[in-house]
Amino acid sequence: MLALSAETTTLIVVLIAVLSLIAMIAWAKVQPLLAFVVTSILAALLLNMPLDKVTHSIEKGIGDMVGSLAVLLAFGAIFGKIVADSGAAKKISTVLIDAFGNKRITLALCLTGFIVGIPLFYNVGFVLLVPLIFSVARQSDKPLVYLALPVMAGLSIAHGFLPPHPSPAAIVPMFGANMGLTLIYGLIVGIPTALIAGPVFALSAKHIVANPPKLFVAEEVADDRLPSAANSFLTALLPVILLTAFTLLGYLTGLDTQTKQLIAFLGNPMIVMLVSVVVALVTLGIGRQMLLGDLMNGSGTALREIAPILLIIAGAGALKQIFVDGGVNDQLGLLLKSLPVPPLVLGWLIAGVIRLSLGSATVAGLTAAGLVAPLVKVSGVDPNLMVLAIGAGSLMFSHVNDSGFWMFKEYFGLSVKATLRSWTLMEGLVGIFGLIFTLILSCLV
Repeated sequence: MLALSAETTTLIVVLIAVLSLIAMIAWAKVQPLLAFVVTSILAALLLNMPLDKVTHSIEKGIGDMVGSLAVLLAFGAIFGKIVADSGAAKKISTVLIDAFGNKRITLALCLTGFIVGIPLFYNVGFVLLVPLIFSVARQSDKPLVYLALPVMAGLSIAHGFLPPHPSPAAIVPMFGANMGLTLIYGLIVGIPTALIAGPVFALSAKHIVANPPKLFVAEEVADDRLPSAANSFLTALLPVILLTAFTLLGYLTGLDTQTKQLIAFLGNPMIVMLVSVVVALVTLGIGRQMLLGDLMNGSGTALREIAPILLIIAGAGALKQIFVDGGVNDQLGLLLKSLPVPPLVLGWLIAGVIRLSLGSATVAGLTAAGLVAPLVKVSGVDPNLMVLAIGAGSLMFSHVNDSGFWMFKEYFGLSVKATLRSWTLMEGLVGIFGLIFTLILSCLV
């Protein structure tokens, strides 16, 4: 019998784990957290991980994933509920529809997601913009998924392509690239990619029916009781404004250590969202004679609705950690590194396969960068373009092992099949056209 290489064996294990997870959730209707834990144990056994490390990896994966997201998502849910219940989301959507018109509303939403995504971490941007999507859907009478895809395409591209997001910002110095030039190239590549994966692709998703939870579906507010446009926009975008401001302040030179620590503290997404919640309570609630008790009741509903999402995200973290500790990323990187393909395509391919296997775009990007860094130096390829190629690959075909997949599914009340048809294909288009436009740009610069 022909012996399989370690790399091939690892690839087979990943396929077995992913297919098992899909079968349990989509076919057997197993609760997702349970399915993730069972799949994680199965994958660990197939990867020959020491038994005494299996449970530790699962617990670490759950802790790392939930620990970084729990408070953030909770504050985001509370903030979104206030924006929805106060009528601010309705006011914003009314202004957007009036400005762009119903026919071009997806362009407005894609642009919003892209701009908001530049300073925001992906999960912050997601929970911040969901109430806006719900409100625009209600006001424009258009399908929810059709409106959500352009926003998420813009957010994803900013997350994968553009500094100061963690993966591209970390890869730039690894390759000796230029942060400013990478950002400019990222905008050139990202804008047409966002238009194709967002508004254009969304046209094919109009038939997908969403059954969202009541998390951000507020009671209709009469027009004469809506907050002003200035109040609505400034409060709803306060997290964006604060994060942008503190990010820019962090680049200032000549600051003493204490000032840098203060900027880092105030610019932390958790602190920004906490401040935004407090401001929203005042500007959209108490300052407009809304009762604090009513606002807090709505917040309690939001927290109850978000609990199942956190459990699913926790499960995705467990499987990701098993793959990381089991050496999946290293083995797959070695398998792909020997392929005779152009450097930009190779970087994209390595990041894409790791993304498919592990689910994390950040882990995929950083792992791929470490593998192809020597190739960048000897091949003469533009390091700024390699950052974008890896960024595009790291966004490829998000599926059941990615927390973003489950956030989209649960927030919009979709089936696994509908989420694969909408979210996964959108992310695939982001990855494919991101590479195509990067290759085109490489011929011009």
